[in-house]
Amino acid sequence: MTPETSEVWSIGVVTGGELHDLAAGVPSRPLLTAAEVDDVDAGFVADPFLLCRGGRWFLFFEVWNRTADKGEIALAESPDLATWTYRGIVLREPWHLSYPHVFEHGGEVWMLPETLESGSIRLYRAVAFPASWTLHAELLPGAFADPTPLLWHERWYLFACPRPYSHDALSLFVADRLDGGWREHPSSPLHVADPRRSRPAGRIVVTGGRPLRWAQDCHPRYGTAVRGFEILALDEGRYEEREILPSPLLGPGRAGWNRDGMHHLDAHRVEDGARNGGGARWVAAVDGVRVVTAEKP
Repeated sequence: MTPETSEVWSIGVVTGGELHDLAAGVPSRPLLTAAEVDDVDAGFVADPFLLCRGGRWFLFFEVWNRTADKGEIALAESPDLATWTYRGIVLREPWHLSYPHVFEHGGEVWMLPETLESGSIRLYRAVAFPASWTLHAELLPGAFADPTPLLWHERWYLFACPRPYSHDALSLFVADRLDGGWREHPSSPLHVADPRRSRPAGRIVVTGGRPLRWAQDCHPRYGTAVRGFEILALDEGRYEEREILPSPLLGPGRAGWNRDGMHHLDAHRVEDGARNGGGARWVAAVDGVRVVTAEKP
């Protein structure tokens, strides 16, 4: 008998008064596991992205379909961020899909998932939100992991990892339009041979007048932790950032479901209603992993 290891990823939702409080809010149990997926043989769930529309929350995430041996994009829905209903697979392609970055722009809902096995970065548009999607444009050729867009001062920027199997480089692209005209930024690549701050780890948020980007810390192994970086300068010709504290912001936890790492953060500032005492808080979708060892004949 020889030992065989596998990674089991699960999804959680955390809250905190400030971003640096999120680690303390990681629950002891995950929100969503492969067990809740009832339409395919799921090995794990990961890469969660939230979107609130019409007073309801929609959670898009990767499901590893063991039968198809690839990732597909699934949906869960909630009225209150506490009770969730799994709705099924909403996007599948002949190749692997993950990291379903959903966002609104120009009166439409868009999804920019990881599609590196297709040989390009592909932008999808919701035909009938939330369950029907169509390919809108191929933005860039190449095998890029975790493409992460940012609209900043009326110009689009796109962060992506060009070394998806070593996780140690970060490219930056710029365009005047979301769906075309992308070119590499003069400062790109932003990082080379650095697995601790290169691969994107979720939606960029703007707080205090500056964007914060999240990066996977892939040392000593893929998906160990999430680090945060404040973008100090970003325009057509400049890029500058600095790491924020605490660092890492998320990492291996005491709960069984995230004991071996965390690699994704999608944070949203939420205004609480008067009956909840008013004020605002951060709500974030995260994922965590536990490494399972089994005996193989």
